[in-house]
Amino acid sequence: MMRQFLTVSALAFALAACGDKTAAPAGETASAPAVAAPAGQNWVDVVAATPEGGFRMGNPDARVKLVEFASLTCPHCREFHEAASATLKSKYIASGNVSYEFRNFVLNGPDFAATVLARCQGAGPFFGLLDNFFADQAGWTEPFGRIGKADQEALGKMPEEQAIARMAELGGLADYVKLRGIPRAKFDQCLADPAQMKAINDLRNQAVNELKLTGTPSFIINGTVQEGVYTWADLEPKLQTALR
Repeated sequence: MMRQFLTVSALAFALAACGDKTAAPAGETASAPAVAAPAGQNWVDVVAATPEGGFRMGNPDARVKLVEFASLTCPHCREFHEAASATLKSKYIASGNVSYEFRNFVLNGPDFAATVLARCQGAGPFFGLLDNFFADQAGWTEPFGRIGKADQEALGKMPEEQAIARMAELGGLADYVKLRGIPRAKFDQCLADPAQMKAINDLRNQAVNELKLTGTPSFIINGTVQEGVYTWADLEPKLQTALR
């Protein structure tokens, strides 16, 4: 359950749970071996929900399968996406060499609320919303820090589903996502869906209890957790090695 993450004071964003971002500068790496996509097919445009609860971009039969567990409120996760997104898509995913799956690892109540909204329309809009939430992280998280003590106490007494919906409202997410294709009716529908809550809690349990992940971002390549890897500078050489 998410109860321990619902307090807005946790919007200190559980920074201790984010991975250590210290890393040496990236070195030059060789180009990934080319794998032809079907005629006219750009694998970046191929997205799907996965049985494990994430959303995958790319060739489902790619010989290198990359999974990221990350939080929408984790600054290190935002930094990774700023550094990695363009190259990961153009150099690795587009060719069909690498598939990329994102699984949400929520750290706090605002993260949970945003995650529901990012996921609720399925794989098609997910990656665009993911890009928005990371790019605008400082802006959309800021209103949560202004939620008053009385509202925080009231949130702590609500059932989980109601608390997440009310937190999203207090944090101004209705207006934020309206500008990104989620009208008010859909906002309310998403935040009232118990299946969404369960899926997000299941992903967190998977990360903590099954995979023993301790921070975000965390990465898995072909089923193996990559220890001590938090940045694109850390990760790209691992992908290169897996592609050899």
